[in-house]
Amino acid sequence: MRIGLHVSIAGGLARACARARALRCETIQLFTRSPRGWQAPPLDPEGAAAFRSGTGAAGIAPVFVHAPYLVNLAAADRGLAARSRRMLVEELDRAGAIGALGVVVHPGRSPDRAQGLARVTREVSRVIRHSRAGTLLLLENTAGARTDIGSRFEELAAVIAGVPNRDRLGVTLDTAHLFAAGYEVHTRAGLDATLRDFDATVGLGRLHLLHLNDSRFPLASGRDRHWHIGRGEIGLDGFRAVVNHPLLRHLPGILETPRAAATDDRRNLAALRRLRA
Repeated sequence: MRIGLHVSIAGGLARACARARALRCETIQLFTRSPRGWQAPPLDPEGAAAFRSGTGAAGIAPVFVHAPYLVNLAAADRGLAARSRRMLVEELDRAGAIGALGVVVHPGRSPDRAQGLARVTREVSRVIRHSRAGTLLLLENTAGARTDIGSRFEELAAVIAGVPNRDRLGVTLDTAHLFAAGYEVHTRAGLDATLRDFDATVGLGRLHLLHLNDSRFPLASGRDRHWHIGRGEIGLDGFRAVVNHPLLRHLPGILETPRAAATDDRRNLAALRRLRA
């Protein structure tokens, strides 16, 4: 498994690449803009080209972009849904410009799950239809909070089945979210069962990325709280099974663990590398 981090773009794309090299990342994820704002300056073509060259020279691949947190494809408010759609189309194009394989997005939030799921399906179809880039759109599973869409594999499968052009549509699985939603990924037997369930509903061919995060809260808590590798409820044995699993070890794995000190990223990366066979 290729292992890396979500890296900061503070100071520009060139600095993000330098940070990734310094930490010996094999793959990376980043935002192309502020994750909490609607507006963003256009990407500098020279900066994007330099980023592609830098990651290529360092062997950092694949690269992923995470969509801003404001995106809510399940929104009942038409204005918010339209802004979310336009932002996501733009993110797919920006990701293509920097050579990213895919854009990761949380499906959205709605108090009415059935209607929310229908809106996500409609908006995803529109996003793929309107984006020019060939970049993948990767739906990320959620932790099971009451209004979140996508905590169950059946919901992800329903969205994919309802999108006419599914070739560019895939999935990112987050270990902390799986655990919070009740999937027993902390044991090898539970991980095997989870992957059988995923393959039967969504299909393992749709899985392009793992987010490798421990969980601060217990199984089926419904709480999205990432924690340091081996120090949470999933534990070292759980992550040993994940990074070495024959159905997963060909995938890239991105850490999104807490970063309270400069040493946190190095410690979490080292923990996963020690577990990797």
